[in-house]
Amino acid sequence: MSLPTLRWSLLGAASLVSAAPALAQPAPLVVQPAPVVVQPAPVVVQPAPVVVQPAPEEIVIVGHYRVPDNVDSLSMTVGYGDLDLSYPGDRRILRQRIALTARFLCDKLGESDTGPGTCRDVATRDALRRVGTIEEHFAPRGTAWVRPAPWTPPYPVVWVQQYP
Repeated sequence: MSLPTLRWSLLGAASLVSAAPALAQPAPLVVQPAPVVVQPAPVVVQPAPVVVQPAPEEIVIVGHYRVPDNVDSLSMTVGYGDLDLSYPGDRRILRQRIALTARFLCDKLGESDTGPGTCRDVATRDALRRVGTIEEHFAPRGTAWVRPAPWTPPYPVVWVQQYP
């Protein structure tokens, strides 16, 4: 082959190459990280056991008297948790406990008088007014109720027989 023929053949081949469609180049791959979805671990909450403390079943007796200069009142609680106030017998026991505790308090304060307006009378009437409200709203004890130990009085045990 002569030089011009070779030139034309090279040119023809070059034009064929340039006329040929360009091979598709793959687009550059951009790898995006997958979105991270953080789901919190399931929280399991165990409920704490509920412990219900029953309200103390007691009433406060307050004795007022002004004999000692530094003391003008004393108070004590009378428990009735061992009584079923739906029974008249247990109501009488509570009233006796209140009367004896009022007597004990007022004796400690130095009063020995009895009658209207005395320390013992005022303390007893005040407590019995509150007991009346308790008795009105008292629900009978259920069959599963277990009578607790009896209330321990602050006054001498002989007072129960001595002051009925």
